[in-house]
Amino acid sequence: MIDLHTHTLFSDGVLLPAELARRCEAKGFRGLVITDHVDYSNIEIVIPNILRACREITSVSKMKVFAGAELTHLRPEHIKSMVKRARELGACIVLVHGETITEPVLAGTNRAAIEAGADILAHPGLITEDDARLAKSNGIRLEVTGRKGHAYANGHVVKVAKKVGAKLVFGSDSHTPDDLLDRNHAERIARGAGLEDNDIQELFREAESLINKST
Repeated sequence: MIDLHTHTLFSDGVLLPAELARRCEAKGFRGLVITDHVDYSNIEIVIPNILRACREITSVSKMKVFAGAELTHLRPEHIKSMVKRARELGACIVLVHGETITEPVLAGTNRAAIEAGADILAHPGLITEDDARLAKSNGIRLEVTGRKGHAYANGHVVKVAKKVGAKLVFGSDSHTPDDLLDRNHAERIARGAGLEDNDIQELFREAESLINKST
């Protein structure tokens, strides 16, 4: 299991990076990406500190831990420059908080994230076919999420992605220990969203591919 979407107390999670990593390690994870929420106010603080923690943990652990970021509730006009800045600061995986149906994310965020070249559009809600096609063309992964509320639109995301051939990945979007999902639970969520066995295997192969590409 490689979890591409997790949070620590550097944003709205409850665990230090070290404890998050240890809990994932105990569940048998092979990889973990810490993607705390960032905007203009904290990006310069969060990413360097998460990067430092990841280096220390990975130096003595068999599990690989990577520093990422989730750009959250940004104005669409600012997303491109903030994706660039996150990468300059060392984030190997950049997520953008998509247009989930459970939060007042600005319309146009999905399109801006795709045009900006983010690695993953997290919980993209009722994403349009046009945006999904652009995601396919730009190599942007759409997230099947394990997060309560955000997961309400998983079936729609899967349906649209399969129709246009866009790539999918899974992320737990964990904030607490109880949110962390092992591979079996993650597969059940993916199956409930409408993915078949072959699709599910591809879902997790994409996580491996993304990590390898980004390091």
